[in-house]
Amino acid sequence: MPIGFSPYANRFLLAGLSCLILVGLSISFLDRAISSWSHQHLHDVTEFTGLTKIAEFSEPLATLALLGVGGAVVCGWRLGRLGRIVIACAVATLVALALKDQLKYVFGRTWPETWTHGNPSWIDNGVFGFEPFHGGQGWASFPSGHTTAIAAPMAVLWLTLPRWRWLWAGMVGLVAVGLLGANYHWFSDIIAGAYLGSAVAFGMVTLLCPPELAPEASAGKDGAS
Repeated sequence: MPIGFSPYANRFLLAGLSCLILVGLSISFLDRAISSWSHQHLHDVTEFTGLTKIAEFSEPLATLALLGVGGAVVCGWRLGRLGRIVIACAVATLVALALKDQLKYVFGRTWPETWTHGNPSWIDNGVFGFEPFHGGQGWASFPSGHTTAIAAPMAVLWLTLPRWRWLWAGMVGLVAVGLLGANYHWFSDIIAGAYLGSAVAFGMVTLLCPPELAPEASAGKDGAS
């Protein structure tokens, strides 16, 4: 219905526009400066690499969650609020990661540093740009997969459990700091990954959760924090 669809359409339009603006500004003014500074001052700080590993648990946990919920339903468990949140987190994570892989191929962006098979990079070769549909791991920086992987489930929890928003945002922030500190990604990659994960999460919450878990209802019931 037009009345129900319009607010969501406007939100996605505004979110998409803000993403384009922020990514564009970052590419133009921030990416190279942040990467060069990180390489110069933080190159030997190994703790940043550890922070990025937080996101690596998202995909296996999502898979296990779907298997666990599926098995519980087969055994007679009736899905309640918690079960639907778990499913939304898991599906949002897996869908977002699948979309991320396709977008990496579409954009074909080079990395800040050389990681694999002598890939061209900003630090080693002064290479900075996009080669759409190039393919290969050396052209797969945009969007950030780590940020997408953590943003998707955390955004679901942000929408459905608003009292703990500081925690959900903090998890995404830790991964982002790790990626920048380790110089694994451009800042614009991280912005795009956060938007991608959040967009899929919003869709999964509205699709899979009952009306009381819709963003407006959750905010009204639990209160914004």
